Amino acid sequence: MPPIEALKIARGQGLDLVEVAPTANPPVCRIINYGKYLYQLNKRQHEARKHQKSAGLKEVKMRVRISQHDYEVKRNRIVEFLGEGSKVKVTIMFRGREMAHRDLGYKMMEQLTQDLMETGQLEIRPRQEGPNLSAIFAPKKTAGKTPKPTPRPASTGAPAGPAAVSEASGG
Repeated sequence: MPPIEALKIARGQGLDLVEVAPTANPPVCRIINYGKYLYQLNKRQHEARKHQKSAGLKEVKMRVRISQHDYEVKRNRIVEFLGEGSKVKVTIMFRGREMAHRDLGYKMMEQLTQDLMETGQLEIRPRQEGPNLSAIFAPKKTAGKTPKPTPRPASTGAPAGPAAVSEASGG
């Protein structure tokens, strides 16, 4: 219908004529309460932001002369962050004469890379930034969903339950 006619109908109902698809031929318009539409759109966007998971960057700092237990605590914390889906920046800080032994920091970073092999992957290789040695780890990418194991036939005499499923999946 002609735009003038549509505008008369919209005004008669106390609503607005809003162009929805201007690039269509002919352009598509809708008769709606524009204020209410904007309010609902804003509300939907707010809800989407609330449920959105931020892919933030977490940081874990260590010293080159860290004790074994403290190293394990930091490593477990990194595994936890990677499990949540966050990237982790690991920083090894050097002070004073420790700068002469940067190779210890690189060895520690290599050990950490080996320890995190199952849960994460090295995204940015270790690099020296002033007195700090930094690397970024990202969560390991999962290749889609794993297929469900097929249960064994009942004729084999195997018990049908969780034990049979775990044996069939190899773990």
